[in-house]
Amino acid sequence: MAETSGDGPTLRYGKDGAIAWITADNPSRMNALTGGMWGALPEAIERATADSEVRVVVLRGAGDRAFSAGADISEFESGRTGDAAKVYDALNDAAFNALIDCQKPTIAMIQGFCLGGGLGLALCCDMRIADDTSQFAIPAAKLGIGYNARWVRPILSAVPADRAKQLLFTGRRFRSADAEAMGLITQLVPKGEIEATVIALAQEIAENAPLSVAAAKCVIDEISRRPEHPDMAKLDAVVEACFASDDYAEGRRAFLEKRKPVFKGQ
Repeated sequence: MAETSGDGPTLRYGKDGAIAWITADNPSRMNALTGGMWGALPEAIERATADSEVRVVVLRGAGDRAFSAGADISEFESGRTGDAAKVYDALNDAAFNALIDCQKPTIAMIQGFCLGGGLGLALCCDMRIADDTSQFAIPAAKLGIGYNARWVRPILSAVPADRAKQLLFTGRRFRSADAEAMGLITQLVPKGEIEATVIALAQEIAENAPLSVAAAKCVIDEISRRPEHPDMAKLDAVVEACFASDDYAEGRRAFLEKRKPVFKGQ
């Protein structure tokens, strides 16, 4: 997998075939996210989106100790007070929104600690695959932080309101089995199997028609966000685009010829 990296805490971007890997790399601080790392995430998502070879984006932490412990608390004194706090929140917003709005399927690969803003990022992904060492929490109340209303939406897309309140009111740390029962994670796997599981899932998605996958994502997200007033014209358009595509013709031919289709996203 080709990667780009830098010195110190960084967000690494790599690609392996149809899978783009975005890695939070700050292992000495459990992959806590610095301001620079938050700022680099939208650029990484844009890079993956612009690459026609990429079909799936996977977000992970370096090593196996942590997905991410959240925002780097060492920056709080200078970066989370006064006007600087607004700048920092804007970086967080841009990172969360880049993941939420990513046109390609996103998977969070979670090992170890997934806390605070790290859990926020994972919840912005389409799916969360975690191993049985994982632990989850949003400890904002333990730090005197008011949790930004914009960041609650991804929580409520995964868990009901009472569970979201339990997370935010208590700041409690939940182990993997409890997180799975709550709905925080999509699939729980044994330690040592997670990378193979994520790769197999990403490849399974990547082999399908990209326009069909993108249409399904668009429809689900729009109806989830605006259940009473979804933009049906937009949703009809993305579905109709699938039927007008070369990939639809390829899918029909492959079925009749009893072979595996080769989709190009066109």
